[in-house]
Amino acid sequence: MTGNNSIHEKVREKIKEVEALNEEIPGVVIIHWLDSGLVEYLSERGAKALGTTQEEIKAMGLDYYKRYFNPEDAEYYVPKLLGLIKRNDINEFVTYFQQVRLLQQQDYVWHLSSSKIFMRDEEGMPLLSITVSIPVDPDHHVTPKVGKLLEENMFLRKNMSTFSQLSGRERDILKLTALGKSSSEIADELFIATSTVETHRRNIKAKLNATTSYELAQYARAFDLI
Repeated sequence: MTGNNSIHEKVREKIKEVEALNEEIPGVVIIHWLDSGLVEYLSERGAKALGTTQEEIKAMGLDYYKRYFNPEDAEYYVPKLLGLIKRNDINEFVTYFQQVRLLQQQDYVWHLSSSKIFMRDEEGMPLLSITVSIPVDPDHHVTPKVGKLLEENMFLRKNMSTFSQLSGRERDILKLTALGKSSSEIADELFIATSTVETHRRNIKAKLNATTSYELAQYARAFDLI
């Protein structure tokens, strides 16, 4: 009991240090327990953005993630966080994108988040993490470019297994198709019959479940064929 009291007292002292800097930190600060994933601290700026309070967030438990975060992103950033914990390097941090549903907004808002180990227990094992999360500013001129990259990244993650069905030759033809080449032009470039190209194109559309040139080009862009 004494040991637990000592740890929690140290946690409170560490959080006080963060609270003292809240106004200086350009983003939302979140502190998690690494054994349970529960939120121990959410800065006032974060609570206001979500339209809630720190106490309500703590009371939600793990439902906090379901309510505010797009679960599809977890497949990308959770392995990063698990690797961070495993390596147990107090100086290391990982950075990733998350989609967060804010107060009275129907759509998710992209945030850039960075996490590191904040505190270890008495045995030197990771105990708490600290994350600073910053919304991608909708008024900033680079946002459309960032948004496009994020959309392509999301498309890639969702369709990796589908794209992997294509053979090397099919990927070559997909690339040339996305570049606007006709079947006869592709045939000349690859030294194969036009009928063979057309067969490959039908197979590509079937494997990718794509019916339009736009959909084919979307795969080509996301998987760096063009």
